[in-house]
Amino acid sequence: MASRSESARSAPDLKALVRGIGAGERAVVARAITLIESKRPDHKQAARELVQELLPETGKGVRVGITGMPGVGKSTTIDALGTYLTEQGHRVAVLAVDPSSNRTGGSILADKTRMPRLAADPAAFIRPSPTSGSLGGVAAKTREAMLICEAAGFDVVLVETVGVGQSETAVADMTDFFLLLTIAGAGDELQGLKKGVVELADMIAVNKADADNRRRALAAAAEYRAALHILNPRSPDWAPPVATYSALTGEGIADLWSRVLEHKEKLTASGELAQRRREQQVKWMWTMLDDRLFTRLKSDPALRARLPTLEAAVAEGRLSPALAVDEIAQAMGL
Repeated sequence: MASRSESARSAPDLKALVRGIGAGERAVVARAITLIESKRPDHKQAARELVQELLPETGKGVRVGITGMPGVGKSTTIDALGTYLTEQGHRVAVLAVDPSSNRTGGSILADKTRMPRLAADPAAFIRPSPTSGSLGGVAAKTREAMLICEAAGFDVVLVETVGVGQSETAVADMTDFFLLLTIAGAGDELQGLKKGVVELADMIAVNKADADNRRRALAAAAEYRAALHILNPRSPDWAPPVATYSALTGEGIADLWSRVLEHKEKLTASGELAQRRREQQVKWMWTMLDDRLFTRLKSDPALRARLPTLEAAVAEGRLSPALAVDEIAQAMGL
């Protein structure tokens, strides 16, 4: 058992963290994010206090979600876009939402080798998602990491999703602008692209529009434009554009960013951006509540022992799901 002095030494110094974050120190930002990812009860409490303390310094950044199927060039695009932004005087933070990372453990090194220029850029900060068993937990921690980055003076936050499962919805629910990346492919350009993801997009960008592939990229962009005409746009004030670019050569990267700024200007003027952020805050609250209740369910020894019996009874038709939920809720005091 740790002594009282050892516990005191391991307790995070919130004042020092707030000072370091305010000074934009990347090492302190990394320590703060490690704190919010910690599963220790005292660290969780400290993390909540830290985020509350930083709250007045947040909200000033441009939050961009980026998704796309594997192989579309997300990391190369983020490396090119982030480098362009730092050259324009911005400070850029890159966060990742990867609910599958609990299987692989994630890799800071991998994220940095995929974005070599940004990894070496003093005006940039790269952080992979926390390893977590639930998407809700990953998304909640990413939101808190985003606030810490904004408090540290990063005025652009790029949130990358692996492009599988429900991670796109989670990222769209925490960002201002949701960018869907794609490439020209053989046959139907819309094949394998989920309608729901397209409806979330504020813009579709076709990568690898260079050399011999340029014509195919332009043709793919035309097909996406036609498809968008039959879908309901996410915002009444914004018609999602379709653009082509090359992450390899950098051509079109400046245009991508100009569209993000145009979107921000229009939605700020209409009041929709402020409303979207308010709704996101409320969704964040409910997501964290769901995650906390689920954590409690899994951590209570008596409940954990009872769950297999209840599951078997429901599976065999001896107990209705509603009554099983009633029993679990009563055991939790709900």
